[in-house]
Amino acid sequence: MFNMILFGPPGAGKGTQSRFISAHYGYVHLSTGQVLRDTIARDGASGQLIKKFIDRGYLVPDDIVLRELLRESLEHADAPGLIFDGFPRTVHQAEILDEMLTRKGMPLKLVVSLEVEKDELYRRIMGRSVDSGRSDDREEVIKQRFLTYETETLPLKSFYRQEGRLVEVSGMAPKQVVFERIRKHIDARLEPMGRESSSYGIRE
Repeated sequence: MFNMILFGPPGAGKGTQSRFISAHYGYVHLSTGQVLRDTIARDGASGQLIKKFIDRGYLVPDDIVLRELLRESLEHADAPGLIFDGFPRTVHQAEILDEMLTRKGMPLKLVVSLEVEKDELYRRIMGRSVDSGRSDDREEVIKQRFLTYETETLPLKSFYRQEGRLVEVSGMAPKQVVFERIRKHIDARLEPMGRESSSYGIRE
């Protein structure tokens, strides 16, 4: 089983690239945002609590995120791979995810950090907000989301770099070009066991 994380700030293209990867390899796309929005839609009390955090641009508490995401993960335990999109969002969550996957014999293989300039991120999200109707795509919420990302989520890059699982891929290119860059790293890690890729930690 090939498990990977797509990592990056809001607007980096994690959802788009997750869908490309899922279509190409058959991996299951686990979007934290979508899982939480589905919970909002179906679950009264818990959903309303989640909505309060999302509407303000804050991270949903670990216990809620982990409960909902782990439930989804277990439903797809026989898939060829899982793509974690938007999770983990803190080092604490990363440590719990590592422990869970290792315990189940399906450790994390790759963490892809999508690198996009901040001006471009704002342009993408503001353009998306016109069509999405999402409560977290308002300008004041977007600013809070970036602040939250920089203070709570960005430290994950150092965490995964130290473990040798992080690769940085430029997202400043057409979507298909970005996918091909990611695909090279996935394919390198799908080689026969025992052969290590030399591209760990390299930025493209």
